[in-house]
Amino acid sequence: IVIGSSTGGVEALSRIMPIFLSDSPAILIVQHMPAGFTDTFAKRLDNLCKIHVKEAEDGEVITRGVALIAPGGQYHTRIIRTGNKYRIILQEGDLVNFSRPAVDVLFYSVAHEVKHNASAAILTGMGKDGAAGLLAIRQAGGRTYAQDEATSVVFGMPQVAQDLGAVEKMLPLEKIPSALLNAFYK
Repeated sequence: IVIGSSTGGVEALSRIMPIFLSDSPAILIVQHMPAGFTDTFAKRLDNLCKIHVKEAEDGEVITRGVALIAPGGQYHTRIIRTGNKYRIILQEGDLVNFSRPAVDVLFYSVAHEVKHNASAAILTGMGKDGAAGLLAIRQAGGRTYAQDEATSVVFGMPQVAQDLGAVEKMLPLEKIPSALLNAFYK
């Protein structure tokens, strides 16, 4: 499961992450935040959630029951497959869509590595980050969702994704966790 968010995303994630159970599929999150804030945010979410939440580390194996938040600041977060496991890669790089980490970077790597086994959502946020990556996941056969306008603080990212044809279904925030999980139990 991959989730991208920006403006309003801290509150949105704080509302939906406690819904995921301790044995949920792995969740990777890009929330646009500066360096130093993502670790604190991950610890705060970990205290609210059944699933373990932490800041992602380079080389870390992605495992069921763990949600990883991309560290803010100097790296983009992507994944690679090694054997039958997926690992986090923190990679230096220029800003993408004015962001680092960028949702698109993570989503493109998920589309390439995970393909039809991915389930992804774009939440509230300004700009267009994540829209093209969400489309790549949909084209690879993954399930794709976006937060609807009524529940978004800023409808920018979800709107651009919808306009691009990347969104399978627009949903109110509270329905996104079950949609993401149902993709694995169909």
